[in-house]
Amino acid sequence: MTWMDTAARLREQRVPAVLVTLVSVRGHAPREAGAKMIVTDEKDFGTIGGGNLEMTAVTRAREMLEEAAGSHAEPEMLTLRLNDKAPAKHGRQCCGGEVTVLLEPLPVAASVAIFGIGNIGLELTRILARLDLDLDVSDSRPEQLAEIDRLEPPVANVRRHFAVIGEEVLTTLPAGAHVYIMTHDHAEDLHLCDAALRRGDLGTIGLIGSSAKWQRFRKALIAEGHTPEAVDTITCPIGLPELPGKHPATIAVSVAADLLGRLA
Repeated sequence: MTWMDTAARLREQRVPAVLVTLVSVRGHAPREAGAKMIVTDEKDFGTIGGGNLEMTAVTRAREMLEEAAGSHAEPEMLTLRLNDKAPAKHGRQCCGGEVTVLLEPLPVAASVAIFGIGNIGLELTRILARLDLDLDVSDSRPEQLAEIDRLEPPVANVRRHFAVIGEEVLTTLPAGAHVYIMTHDHAEDLHLCDAALRRGDLGTIGLIGSSAKWQRFRKALIAEGHTPEAVDTITCPIGLPELPGKHPATIAVSVAADLLGRLA
């Protein structure tokens, strides 16, 4: 398995990692420039040469993973001398050379789910599909999901779900997923809001609609047993208040901009 295969598998499994690359070598070293390995908080894959060189890089990579929890880590460079006079925490290497190592975080992509691929849902999908996201789109109408095939090739990892009961898709989302509820049926919207609150571990929960719709939903959700504090974690209306407009594309841009601000 190549490092690219490993990186793809870790992304699919939503495991954060650091790609470690030997970018330059002066003199003698155990591996050539370009050698790579991938480090997670529990495992490492591949090798850049072993010894103090590799253990120093692995240790720093795991420190970066710990420091970056919940934020965006920046790449780092390490320069190490491989001789018996150089400082070493993990045993000395006497190859005689000097190496530079690049550590690049491979963070877990943000997870976003859109329930309802109507006019606004399709426009929002079109925008978010251009970003490095895990994007789940769900609808009970197969003809609406077919519209996804007409989009340009996505950057996002887009997964389509034909689901009469959207809650079945919602239960499979990872913790911290950002959920946008905009189906064609207000009863379905209400059921999804209820299911999202019962998860208790999601990120953004956004509901499309007016303030009048939200007041009705808020009362119904409290009647279902949710606390007012929990219910008020749902955002409705969605999008940026300073970007008004009712055209589907305008609303989608507003929602996407608000989401990107939350992900920054």
